[in-house]
Amino acid sequence: MDLLVTDARNRKTVSLQVKFSKDFTPTHGTPLLQSRLLAAGWWTHQTDKIQKSKADFWVFVLPSFVEKETSFIILPPAELLRHFKAIHGTLKKRIDSYLRVTKTKRCWEARGLANADQELIALDRFTDENRDFTVFLNAWKQVEVRLK
Repeated sequence: MDLLVTDARNRKTVSLQVKFSKDFTPTHGTPLLQSRLLAAGWWTHQTDKIQKSKADFWVFVLPSFVEKETSFIILPPAELLRHFKAIHGTLKKRIDSYLRVTKTKRCWEARGLANADQELIALDRFTDENRDFTVFLNAWKQVEVRLK
């Protein structure tokens, strides 16, 4: 979904590409993951669509099935591609993305991680700067700054 957001006077705009996912937490992973993850989303992207995107920001919406809370991951498309390339190497035509938000408000790209690493995410012991999306979690401030 494409959205155009304006300031109060309709002088400045920011375009958003919004992507929704259902919450996969209740049915995905071990009991440890289920108890410590706030939300888990899954998206399939076309690399060329991200590259050609005219949106200022992509917004990934992750509703929590259990906690009744919604998380938003907000980042520019070029930054999204940079992370995907750093994580997966050569980008294929199609990219599957598994974003995970912990109850401690951390966000990770978990696609391709072993179960042991996913449990480290749940325990807040995982480290990988390319997979760490925490800085983008509920980062509406960057949108607000563009509208000032």
